[in-house]
Amino acid sequence: SIVRITVRQRVDGSPDSRGLPDVPGFRFPDLPEDFFERGEGSGFVWDEEGHIVTNNHVIQDADRVTVIFADRTEIEARVLGTDPDSDLAVLELDESKDDARPVTLGDSDALRVGQMAVAIGNPFGQEFTMTSGIISALGRTIRSGSSSFTTPEVVQTDAPINPGNSGGPLLDRKGRVIAVTTQIISRSGVSAGIGLSVPINAAKQVIPALIEDGSYEYSWLGITGITLRPEVAERMDLPRETGGVLVIQVADDSPAERAGLNGSDSTVSIEGVPYPVGGDIIVAIEGTALPLMSDLIAFLTGNTRPGDKVVLDIIRDGDQREQLDVTLGKRPDSG
Repeated sequence: SIVRITVRQRVDGSPDSRGLPDVPGFRFPDLPEDFFERGEGSGFVWDEEGHIVTNNHVIQDADRVTVIFADRTEIEARVLGTDPDSDLAVLELDESKDDARPVTLGDSDALRVGQMAVAIGNPFGQEFTMTSGIISALGRTIRSGSSSFTTPEVVQTDAPINPGNSGGPLLDRKGRVIAVTTQIISRSGVSAGIGLSVPINAAKQVIPALIEDGSYEYSWLGITGITLRPEVAERMDLPRETGGVLVIQVADDSPAERAGLNGSDSTVSIEGVPYPVGGDIIVAIEGTALPLMSDLIAFLTGNTRPGDKVVLDIIRDGDQREQLDVTLGKRPDSG
């Protein structure tokens, strides 16, 4: 069920391809006309039709994608759908493989810190390597390199993960996929014991849409916000224990603007650090309390779609409590 994915991307040798100023007629002399950069990652068989799931960043901008199975069978594949916001992608094989077996999917909502976790992938090109550890944290929030939006409810593990593991599965002790390996946090570029994976329940939402439509549409509120800190709550004449999302900025022509949400209009200095104040504080959505900004992101991602109507409970102008009806929009293209 687990595969190795190799990609090739054509490089034309121009300064622009290396992020340098373009000079007409200039090419790097060490590059031939037909030069490719190569990369690799991991993936797994999603369903009986043989669709392959991996990370978007593994196949992004690839000109050629090859899927390699454990029995050394190599099959060319095309990108069927991508979602930069969750860093997920689906590949379709150019020819079928009769003995390709889909993985068994687990339930990431049932995970607990401390339970066993196993990663299988191709770190540093070492094919079909298995590493193990535990689930070391839950509920992390990350941003993929090609998106301005964040992915909530991310699974953290100390199972060693390195370049080449991206797109491979994170499994529980029964071999069920509980997350898709995505990132590491490291100052050296190699495993430091903090690996991050997209929860499989998020993939269950996204992958069917990628197979059917090639993309996935998220709902959009249209704010920039932060978790309300106790010190900031005090400066806004609220109890320190007040939890919620402080609205910093409201996007133009967004659902939040049309509903009348207000962003911050001033700042205060706390121990030399400026903090925005004066904006609305979202304390609940559809009756669900929002003590953290990540809780708002998780609710919108997991429970709503474009066009849904939701009720926000807010605190405005000190201790004034209000409810706002919001019709969610479609998330704009990220980048």
